[in-house]
Order: sequence, then C-alpha cells, then structure tokens
Amino acid sequence: MSDDAAQNWVLPHAGKRVALGVTGGIAAYKAAEILRGLQRAGCIVRVAMTEHATRLIAPLTFRALSGTHVVVDDYAPDNPDPIAHITFSQTVDLFLVAPATANIIAKFAHGIADDFLTTTYLASTAPVVVAPAMNTTMWQHPTTERNLAVLRADGVHIIEPDAGEMACGTIGPGRLSEPDKIVAATLALLDTKSNDLTGERILLTAGATREEIDPVRFLSNRSSGRMGSALAQVARARGAEVTLVAGVMSVDVPAGVRVVRALSAAEMHAAVMRELDRATVFIGAAAVADYRPAKRADQKLKKSGTTLTLTLEPTPDILAAVADARRDGLLVIGFAAESEHVVEHARAKLTRKNLDAIVANDITRTDAGFDTETNSITLLTRDRATPLELPLMSKRNAAEHILDEIARLRQQQTAQAVK
Repeated sequence: MSDDAAQNWVLPHAGKRVALGVTGGIAAYKAAEILRGLQRAGCIVRVAMTEHATRLIAPLTFRALSGTHVVVDDYAPDNPDPIAHITFSQTVDLFLVAPATANIIAKFAHGIADDFLTTTYLASTAPVVVAPAMNTTMWQHPTTERNLAVLRADGVHIIEPDAGEMACGTIGPGRLSEPDKIVAATLALLDTKSNDLTGERILLTAGATREEIDPVRFLSNRSSGRMGSALAQVARARGAEVTLVAGVMSVDVPAGVRVVRALSAAEMHAAVMRELDRATVFIGAAAVADYRPAKRADQKLKKSGTTLTLTLEPTPDILAAVADARRDGLLVIGFAAESEHVVEHARAKLTRKNLDAIVANDITRTDAGFDTETNSITLLTRDRATPLELPLMSKRNAAEHILDEIARLRQQQTAQAVK
C-alpha cells in the first residue's frame, strides 16, 4: 500500500466506542481476544469487570490492551471518574458483556444494581449485547430461560452460546461463542446503527444569525455552529440526506452535506420554508435572534456622545412555523438554550410549539453550550414523561444521542402506522 493510500484508508468502524463488560466465567480470558478483534476494526474499547472476573484474569491485561483504566469498583481510590457508571455507559455506541454468567443475566433481568457492571447496565442508553457462557444445565434451566426472555423483551441482543465441551467436562450448549463470531455480531449491530437513518431527509439549521443595525453593526450571539455541524456529520454518516441552513459558523461544514446560507433570521426562515417540503425531519439547532432592529439605518450611525436607543421587533419564529406547517410523518426537533429552570422552560417550549422532542442545555456552564467542544444536554420528548439527562461529552457524542432519539421516534411512528 502506498503512503497516500495508507493515509486515506480508514478502518470500517473507526472511532466507534464500545464498552466491554467481563464477568466471572472461566471464559473470561477470551474477552481479551474480543477486545483485540474490536480494536482491529477501529473501535475504541473500554473495559469493566466484576470482582469475580478479576480472580480469573487480571485487570492489568485489559488495561495494557485498551490503554485505559479498567473499572471494577467505581468507589475505588484509583478510579479517575467519580460517576463512571454514567459516563461509561452513556458515552459509548454499544455495551457488550462477554462472557455473561447466569448470575449477571439474572441481575440484569431483575434490575439489581449491586456493583459497577449492573449499575452501568441500568444507566446505559446504548444498545446492549450479551454473550452468555455457563454450564449446560444452568443454560437450560427454566429460570435462565425466563431471564433471557425478559432481556430480549427489553431490547437486549443475545449472542447464543455454542455447543461443545465445557471446562467442567459437560458436553452441550452453553460454551461462549467464539470471539470472532462475537466481534462480527457486535460490528454488525454497529453497522445497523450506522445506516439507521437511511431514507431520512434531514433539514437542519445551525450557527448564529446577524440582525443589522447599520451597514457596520449588528446584533448576534456566541453560537459557533459546532453542535449543528456535529449533527450534520453524524446524520450523514448514518445514512441520512442532510440539508444544512447555515448562519454564521466558525467551524467547517461536513463533507457530503448540502448547504444553504442564511445570514439573518428572516433569511433563515425563508430558506427553511422553501426546503421544508422535501424534509422528513427538521432540527432547529441554530441560535436564531429573537429580536431585530425595527429599522435598519442605511448609513453608518455616527457616535454623537448621547444615548442611542434601538427599537426592536420580533423576528420570525422558525420553529413554530415549521411545526404549524407539519405534514404527516415530519419529525420536528427543537433546542432550548436556557440560563435557569432549564428542564421546566424546555418542557414548556416542547408543549407550546408542538414539538416531537427538544434538546435543552444550560448556557451558564463554561464547559457546555455556546462555542465549546463539549456539551451536557437533556433530551425531552412528547411521548416520555421522564427527561433523559446526559453527562458532559463531546458534541459529536451528543449528536449521536440526539439522532438515536430521532431514530426511536421514527420507529415508534412507523409501528403505530402499521397498527
């Protein structure tokens, strides 16, 4: 392979984040092979272990292979993350448990959270894959069968064990599936997510608007467009056709995205309404000015030494206009940048503007919101009473979670239409 070709070659699952849980079965040593197989595909893998698993294989093995801290007890003094069960589970694309003992399967099925791994499962917002491994009699026990049925009903993906000779000498089903099969099944699930927005035509606004006072001055805000850019990039990677109505942005527009430029709120409103007929999803991520000067001066206003009074008037409400023009099947997603009572104000906006979902964030934080690389968001949807609060993460990861919610809403809408 030439140097140029090597530079342009990208691993098929580069950057995909997988949480690997290892439990106390004799097959725990095979988890190292699973980790390496995922890494060869480009995945970034973090490892968590149960206490019993550490008696079969040392955490140092996984730390050496993954290059990151292996979590066994999130209260341990050496744990660098005090809320690891949240960040471990909610900043990944997939949560894989291999091997999964009968004990861990029972705990997952009944919501028992008495260690790091079980707590992580309950906190997980990513797809969960479980690869069972146990004695044949345990595998075929009615209790195990009931627990697996509960997990399947909850949406957990089960990689069936192989039949063969066990460490205990028993011959039959229950042996951990081969590492390469587990890796292949995991990557296939990641691929499914990667293409889950195929057929969607997403109309997205991003960046700040400018409302001119005169030919030199304008009213605007600190939005960089990073969140909108991340949404466009991830949506495109997951198979959607994306049209970005872009205001003022300090970041590049992702490749493969159609761009319509709009400087003011009025221009953005006009562009959105022109493009709306083709869209199946609208995401209003732009920081649109709520007010503009009632009259723009044709010439530069001169400094006179006296107070200057500006009369402001409301700008067009783009989100409300889109919701009012909603066709059957159009999903409408808004953003709420708030400085107080964040969830309450976001929920009121969700209801008032008849949205399917809204993304709320606290603009008083210095590490999230406008002009930062990271974000901490809360997702509210019309169909769920409980908000989904996510920890601080990159805006790309936040975009993944937002698009996961859109994919869920679409699946729900499709299922209702079939009934």
